[in-house]
Amino acid sequence: MKKTVAVLGMMCAGCSARVEQKLSKMPGVSEASVNLSTRTVLLDYDPAATSLQQMKDALGQIGYDMVIEDDRNVELLERQSYRSLLLKVCFSWCFAVLCMSISMHWLFHDMSMSYRNQLCLIIALLNLVYCGRQFYVNAWRQLLHRSANMDTLVALSTGITFLFSVFNTFWGEQYWGARGLVSHTYFDASVMIITFVLTGRLLEERAKHSTASAIRALMGLQPKTAHCLADDGTIVDIPISAVQQNDILEVRPGEKIPVDGLVVDGDAQIDESAMTGEAELAIRQEGHRLLAGTIVKAGTVRMRAVAVGQQTVLSNMIRMVQEAQGSKAPVQRVVDRIALIFVPAVVGLSLLTFALWLIIGGTSYLPQAILSAVSVLVIACPCAMGLATPTALMVGIGKAAEENILIKDATALELLRHVDAMVIDKTGTLTEGTPERLKPYAREAMTQLQAQGIEVYMMSGDREERVSHWAREAGIDHFKSQALPQDKDDLVHRLQGEGHVVAMVGDGINDSQALATADVSIAMGRGTDIAMDVAQVTLMSQDLRRLSDAIALSRKTVGMIHQNLFWAFIYNLICIPLAAGLPYLLGISWQITPMWASALMAMSSVSVVLNSLRLRFTN
Repeated sequence: MKKTVAVLGMMCAGCSARVEQKLSKMPGVSEASVNLSTRTVLLDYDPAATSLQQMKDALGQIGYDMVIEDDRNVELLERQSYRSLLLKVCFSWCFAVLCMSISMHWLFHDMSMSYRNQLCLIIALLNLVYCGRQFYVNAWRQLLHRSANMDTLVALSTGITFLFSVFNTFWGEQYWGARGLVSHTYFDASVMIITFVLTGRLLEERAKHSTASAIRALMGLQPKTAHCLADDGTIVDIPISAVQQNDILEVRPGEKIPVDGLVVDGDAQIDESAMTGEAELAIRQEGHRLLAGTIVKAGTVRMRAVAVGQQTVLSNMIRMVQEAQGSKAPVQRVVDRIALIFVPAVVGLSLLTFALWLIIGGTSYLPQAILSAVSVLVIACPCAMGLATPTALMVGIGKAAEENILIKDATALELLRHVDAMVIDKTGTLTEGTPERLKPYAREAMTQLQAQGIEVYMMSGDREERVSHWAREAGIDHFKSQALPQDKDDLVHRLQGEGHVVAMVGDGINDSQALATADVSIAMGRGTDIAMDVAQVTLMSQDLRRLSDAIALSRKTVGMIHQNLFWAFIYNLICIPLAAGLPYLLGISWQITPMWASALMAMSSVSVVLNSLRLRFTN
């Protein structure tokens, strides 16, 4: 069984890697693929060997929660979580401004420094308890299971800063004064770290809401109710979930088709563009098939429900897009392995920074050592690294869905960019079902593929003269007539043996063997079920130009992933030495403080998400 479920509590790449690792080790779970952007996990498991409740309990032990109820509860929890986060951000900013105003002498000018510090202590404590409590609770849970994540870094950095400031508030003058040093407090830094981290998370959530627009658009096609013919001949409105197979439904002008079915009475003009990409209205009469989510533009029809609930084409599209967005590209698996050791490595680097400062300057450099160590903890958060791949994949796969290209998994999206040879079936794929008006734009599509550096090979079981004629019409140089299914499979194998990355495009049972062999398999949406089951990519439109669109989108998406990962790693490579105090050692009296470290960390995560969103506006 494959199922996508929400997991609450994941905040960074380390979190997603540990959730994935925990679930993958459970008996009966063959694959667990976590998507940090959507806070979901795509599970492939044997229900006879394990259950969702057992997985939920296992994740609860390491501080995460799996939502195993229906999707509406997930959406409700997400809305509640967002509102709670927004409230905490608002309060945290109030605490931050107030604490800064007092510590910077913008308020209470006549108040002594001692009372000023004590007032800042109270404000910082309120901020830690109300706004930042989740960091400490989660960090403690991680510690109990000998692991660490972003919450560990935030809890350590703010806790150390706060406790050091408390010590200086009450005993600083005696301790540091006796050594000829001035004591300082950093309550504002502890408050600002939490404020910036929470603000970054809020901005991430807002931006990630846009990356899921394709799923929301598909879900928006589903009507909420249906007009059902009752036993007494009257029409009653029922929820869409109550529609049963073989129910007779009535659909009126301007309404959406509620489920998949067959017309039993009447005729209508149907807008099927959302499902097929075809702008021309389709005429549907008795015996014709209707698809859920399409819109009746004129006429009234009565239909017999054939596929309901999760069995409709629309529901399958939504499921495919969700599973694809939750799958992992090969490059992400490398990032996950790094993430597992990243947080412990950062903690070690922070301790090294602290020790080096004490070695260089002794106890007189203790404040500098603490601030530098805290800055390293804050600035090196792996959020940007964890979001780099899934956000780009979500936008890329979502954009493909909007263009009627359904991509089943991230591996297919990543491989498409390497395709340099394409084997394409003739009848039903390159031409219409009858041997007479290539499909629309077929020749233009072949020209676009060749311009992308892809050699096209046409295979057909048809006669030589017909195959050669249609090859010339389409502008294809390589073709073979009277081809059997094994011949198509042999050609794919031969091209792969020559070092090519091969895509196979087909629509029938006779193409399924070659589809399974190819590096990337592409099916036509009006083809046989077996072809679409085998294929990694399905073109819902008959417009073959979508082939070159899919390849172009693959190249842009993977390029965006590489951009995101480059900036995420460069960010850490540059900022960690600065936070550790390298400029100060070189005689430059400037350093990244904990407060600014938290701001930079938050913006690095947001910038990765916003960069990925640029894909939505590319042609």
